[in-house]
Amino acid sequence: MTHQHLKWQSLLPNMLPYEALFLRVSNLAPISFEDVQPRLSNALALFCHPQSQERFMLIKAQEHDQYLSLISQAVKKKYTEPLKCSNGRYVIEDNEIHWVSTCRDQDAFASQSVCLFQNWIEPEQMFGAVKFHRNKINLQPGLIHRVNGGGILVISISTLLAQPLMWWRLKQMIIQKRFEWLSPDEKRPLSVTVPPMPLDVKVVLVGDACRLEDFVQIESELNLFAFYAEFETELSLKHPDAINLWCHYIHSLTDMPLVSDAWPIFIREAVRETGDKKRLPLCPVWIKKCLSEVSLYEKQGKITVDSLNDAISARQWRQNYLCECIQNDIEEDQIFIETTGDVIGQVNGLAVIEYPGHPQALGEPTRISCVVHFGDGELVDVERKSELGGNIHAKGMMIIQSFLISELALDHAQPFSASLVFEQSYAEVDGDSASLAQLCALVSALAQQPIYQARAVTGSIDQFGRVQPIGRINEKIEGFFQVCERRGLTGSQGVILPSKNVRHLCLNDAVVEAVKQGYFHLWAVDKVADALSLLTGMPYFDLDKPHLLRKIRQRIAQVNHHDRRGFLGRCLEWFQRY
Repeated sequence: MTHQHLKWQSLLPNMLPYEALFLRVSNLAPISFEDVQPRLSNALALFCHPQSQERFMLIKAQEHDQYLSLISQAVKKKYTEPLKCSNGRYVIEDNEIHWVSTCRDQDAFASQSVCLFQNWIEPEQMFGAVKFHRNKINLQPGLIHRVNGGGILVISISTLLAQPLMWWRLKQMIIQKRFEWLSPDEKRPLSVTVPPMPLDVKVVLVGDACRLEDFVQIESELNLFAFYAEFETELSLKHPDAINLWCHYIHSLTDMPLVSDAWPIFIREAVRETGDKKRLPLCPVWIKKCLSEVSLYEKQGKITVDSLNDAISARQWRQNYLCECIQNDIEEDQIFIETTGDVIGQVNGLAVIEYPGHPQALGEPTRISCVVHFGDGELVDVERKSELGGNIHAKGMMIIQSFLISELALDHAQPFSASLVFEQSYAEVDGDSASLAQLCALVSALAQQPIYQARAVTGSIDQFGRVQPIGRINEKIEGFFQVCERRGLTGSQGVILPSKNVRHLCLNDAVVEAVKQGYFHLWAVDKVADALSLLTGMPYFDLDKPHLLRKIRQRIAQVNHHDRRGFLGRCLEWFQRY
């Protein structure tokens, strides 16, 4: 066996190398946007260049004011010269409007800004309006006028998707470099003629992947001539100075510094957000939300260990109702999960449930069972047959079948058919993270070797039997741990996980302490054989002792022998009869 029995130190990020850094973080100067978003900063610099002819830019990012504000601030830093004059102003005489050319900035129509951002914009806010009050005409400027002269307008794509007419008008005006005063109501034109004015504006459109896809479908040509950039949501820790850069970044986003002892706790929360010890979040929305919650528990003007722990505990308690309902159902045997004994063809898999509107994913153990009977070698996927299995789940089932056929290397059809199901599952099942558990249940049923129910398993497999990493590993482990903890930790319980998921482990204090005391265990595996030996207590393949593969082959050979004898007997009976 080549599995790794994990120690408690591997369940958390290693903060020891950064203790000296945490002591001086509060004295560090805030960093610039370019340091954490180099690709986006480079794209903005090219887009804002005076000689750039591009009018539109697409940025993949969340449509949130925090993102729009950071992009707007970065744009303003790219401008080293003031905006050009809009070359004129409007003069109203005797209810007639004239455009008068001028080169003086103070006479230009509307106030000028280098960059403005807006999450939601109504047509009147965008294009302005012609107002009548007591027989007097007043021209009300819009956002597009306020950035006229080479400025940039940052807006969300959702605004344009919901109001396509506004987009077509905006696009046409920017390309033609001429602003036309139009009525917001197509059926009611303006009662007064307003001369057009020169327009020099650039637009940055911000949206997530789904919004960008929808927008490009209605504006396919935009990809051909628009700049494209992405707001990076995570910072890789491959570079030695990356953690230093991230601490600078956090320090620049908050007015309330963290004490040195609070940084390891905050980094643990950050790792749980990314799901990877080697990546930290750059999302300003998540960072400011966490720090603002902590500030409600702090009275000393600094974020301390106690205030951070209090905020985290309170948030988990507020969001834990659904998780408690699931655990209560398991404890009251409304959902059957066995954590003692051993059963043939049954294994504890680990699933994640995402309820609509709930802010976090919930880990829930699930009972996977397999029964074997005489047949033609078919592997029946009950979830797929009942139309409760997704495409990725079906792919995992086909990989299981391919792997087992290859391992058995039979020169004839397998005489057994099998049926695999997620017990007490009443919603759609998708993903291949349970394919390792399903294969273990299948091998157990074929070899008639029971599986320890005190252990759960998660991971996907390939056709060569290698165990592949999966997502949401922390939630899955904690979900099974809570079941075991409520029933009483025995020291034999634990979870088998892919070795490639060790880098993603960042478990809560209860799990870490139980592993540290030896009451709960985690095993990391690379191959199917390692997981099977841990679950059944018998090696998958061994030349010197009984193993699972031999038991399966012996059972198949025994059935084929009986079938041949039965066939010859039927033939002799037929000849004797006729």
